[in-house]
Amino acid sequence: MTTTVKLPPGLEQSLRRQSAVEGRSISDLMRDALTAYLANVPQAPPSAWSLGADLFGRHAGPADLAETRRAHAADVWEAKHARRSGS
Repeated sequence: MTTTVKLPPGLEQSLRRQSAVEGRSISDLMRDALTAYLANVPQAPPSAWSLGADLFGRHAGPADLAETRRAHAADVWEAKHARRSGS
């Protein structure tokens, strides 16, 4: 991959000077710097989904609940009221 990085003049001079001192290309020095930086970047904390992934879907319910939620809610409502009225 090729990319362009805009550097302030002072940083560019330092990079060119270090490149000459070490006898390495600027690209090589930048690759090493990026590799070192990325190796030390803290990992993002796990998401709520990844923390609970092993718990999701553990309780069985109607497989079509998302599509027929109103019908299921009506069934629950009717069953609740049937128990109350003694039917």
